[in-house]
Order: sequence, then structure tokens, then C-alpha cells
Amino acid sequence: MTRLFFLAATALALAAAPAAAQTRHDSSAPIDFSSDHIELQDRANRVLLTGNVRITQAEMTLTAARMTVTYTGQIANGSPQVSRLDASGGVTVSRPDQTARSSYAVYDLNRRVITMVGGVTLKQGANNVSGGRLSINLDTGRATIDGSGVSGGSTGGTGVQSSGGRVTGRFSVPQRGTATPAPKQ
Repeated sequence: MTRLFFLAATALALAAAPAAAQTRHDSSAPIDFSSDHIELQDRANRVLLTGNVRITQAEMTLTAARMTVTYTGQIANGSPQVSRLDASGGVTVSRPDQTARSSYAVYDLNRRVITMVGGVTLKQGANNVSGGRLSINLDTGRATIDGSGVSGGSTGGTGVQSSGGRVTGRFSVPQRGTATPAPKQ
């Protein structure tokens, strides 16, 4: 019974490790971008970035094939105030301690939350978790994954099917030295 309790406690500690180890992100830092093409849609208060899009903010990098940057009409320090980033096409969010990948992502700068959907994978060291939707709170560093995701009408459509609505993963276990048998008496 004690061994079973120990294994359960160890599994719970490992499951909590990825979320607990995340660091707080400076969501007030400037956002730098690069892309192959930019289209300013000033009347709609948005910018469309396409082709090898790369956004950096503090120690976080967001890459995608396409991104729409939505901004308010307010100007601060000579720049429009960005309120939201919508990314699609091979989205990757990288931070020093983890990498997340998905088909689509929304970075809500006002709420300081990134939501990723469609074939989500989150890796931290040797640990990895997969699911349909990932939400990262940049203030608290808390990440939650669930099995829901984006679905299309058929497998040949534009949507992404989640794998049965389940979250799956693998946590690494620290390697311990081989136990030596007790001496015979």
C-alpha cells in the first residue's frame, strides 16, 4: 500500500512539474516582428503579416505562416497599441523553458493569455503533453491542456481533428542508480 501511495504521489508531482516550472512573461515588453510580406489595413485597425512570420516579445517567440495583428486607434510612444494576434499555419510559441505547437493561436494582449488549438503539443525538457486546446496565462505561468479542439466536416477538410478528446503525454522519470541486492546472511 505504501509503494502504491508513493507511485501515485510521484506521478502527481511529475504531472504538476511542467506548469509549476513555467516563468512569468513580460507582456508589456515591445513586440518586434518580421515577415515576407506586410499589408496594412488601417481602416480596420489591423496588419496582415504573411510568410515566415516571427514575433518576439521579451523572451517569447511566436512563429507562423500567417498572422493578423489587431490594434486599437490609440497611439503610445509613436506606435499603435496592439490588442490581439491571430496566428495560423504551423504555429510555434517558444519560451526559454518550453515549446508549444498547434495549427492556430490567439494571443490576447489585454488578458495576457495565449490560446492554441488544433493538434497541440507542449514540450518542456523530456516531458511532453498533447491535446486539442492549450491555454497559457502569461501572468501566472499556468498552462492548461484539454482534449477539445478544432474539427472540420471531414478529414479532408480544413479543420483539425482532435485525438478522441483526450489529453495524452509522457513525463520523464529521473534515472536512479541500480539497486544492489541486500547481502545474504
